[in-house]
Amino acid sequence: MSKKVRVRFAPSPTGPLHIGGVRTALFNYLFAKKHGGDFVLRIEDTDQNRYVEGAEDYIVKSLVWCGISFDEGPNKNEKFGPYRQSERKNLYKQYADELIANGKAYYAFDTAEQLDAERKGHEADGKTFIYNWHNREKGRLVNSLVLTEAETQAKIEAGDDYVIRFKSPQDETLHLTDIIRGNIKIDTNVLDDKILFKSDGMPTYHLANIVDDHLMEITHVIRGEEWLPSLALHQLLYNAFGWEAPEFAHLPLILKPTGKGKLSKRDGDKMGFPVFPLEYTAPDGTISRGYKEDGYFPEAVVNFLAFLGWNPGTEQELFSLEQLVADFDLARVNKAGARFDPDKTKWFNHQYMQQQLDLDLAEQFKAIRPELADIDVNYIALSIGLIKERATFVNDFWDLSHFFFTAPTAYDEKASKKALKEGTADIMTKVIELVNATDDFTVENLQTNIKGWITDNEIGFGKVMMPLRLALVGALQGPDVFDIMYMIGKTETVNRIEALVKNI
Repeated sequence: MSKKVRVRFAPSPTGPLHIGGVRTALFNYLFAKKHGGDFVLRIEDTDQNRYVEGAEDYIVKSLVWCGISFDEGPNKNEKFGPYRQSERKNLYKQYADELIANGKAYYAFDTAEQLDAERKGHEADGKTFIYNWHNREKGRLVNSLVLTEAETQAKIEAGDDYVIRFKSPQDETLHLTDIIRGNIKIDTNVLDDKILFKSDGMPTYHLANIVDDHLMEITHVIRGEEWLPSLALHQLLYNAFGWEAPEFAHLPLILKPTGKGKLSKRDGDKMGFPVFPLEYTAPDGTISRGYKEDGYFPEAVVNFLAFLGWNPGTEQELFSLEQLVADFDLARVNKAGARFDPDKTKWFNHQYMQQQLDLDLAEQFKAIRPELADIDVNYIALSIGLIKERATFVNDFWDLSHFFFTAPTAYDEKASKKALKEGTADIMTKVIELVNATDDFTVENLQTNIKGWITDNEIGFGKVMMPLRLALVGALQGPDVFDIMYMIGKTETVNRIEALVKNI
């Protein structure tokens, strides 16, 4: 790259950050770090009507949890600051005025009622109303293209509401290039004259993001596919200012697991998975699930998001953030939408579970289960080592390991019918003798003594091992029986077998 790569993630603080937004942030981050560049966070809060208190803080916390750290942003290394558009609003008016002075934009004084009447009139004729070259100077619309300069100035001085619209060129073919989608041709006659500056004194996204990207020296704009229809206008704005445009890359949509359309919160609610990185409490008190609170590891979330639209071209699926940086390439990002697979996200979490240190998992497990408060964390870690292969989340541990910490108070009915037969009490009484006779209480010695006795007496293994497991666990589940016996110790093992015998 001839100049230093600078990319930006520019979310609007209008609510929680959707995982689609996290994916966009991630791809920007990976691209920047791959090329030794800067990743900028900019808060695009020009839409004050939809602004939600706390949303910006949520966005920052989400990125931090995912490990996607920004080099510049609000309250951090603000060399091109401020990084909130609401704090830059005085800046944008001068650029809007420059476009007007150069004949690239104009004042429009049309009221909402007037525009509605125009739309209805077009609809009555079977047409679609577009505010552009076709009608902007015919006299029905009230703008500075048909008013004299004095009339325009008089309206402004009188306090009439106005917006500033971009003057889209007529009869031109615009040639655009997208890193992911290739070459695109646009007939400018189909474009409308977008509003650049609103009557409330705030710029629209279109003007603000162009000005900010230019002033912040952004070299690449990597954003969602939903912004593709705006690409023509943005390129035209760069042309109008005489600025060099950044390179553009529009990422594919994240599609819902089944059916058509992009992934939404409704899909998550319906199918039981989160679509936000962190739990979010809306202003009305509604709580939405988060990947963090649902027990996902941030590394797993980042890994599965990377595969929504990108692939490394190999069979490898597990990537650390550092490996993603090394392998990421926009050329390997697909045009087609990426189907979200809730089961695959769980698969990733399971894989990362296996990579965690048992002691770290034990600390997390202990923190969420009051029953473990007085139990040595090292014992908990040993227990987790025996069951984590069957776990996807830390929350799964209790169902898989409760018998390491507390004796069964009841026995599974179906398992009891299967395991308890005539003669089981006598067999279990003999097992108690064997356990008591095992002085060096190790897994190997228990296995040798009990299995040797079974073989020597030509007893079916199921007649011994099933009721033994039932006594220890309360059900026919869990890791190796001899591991359980070793973990809970001789006294507790005997107590549990005796309790079963009394219940037969």
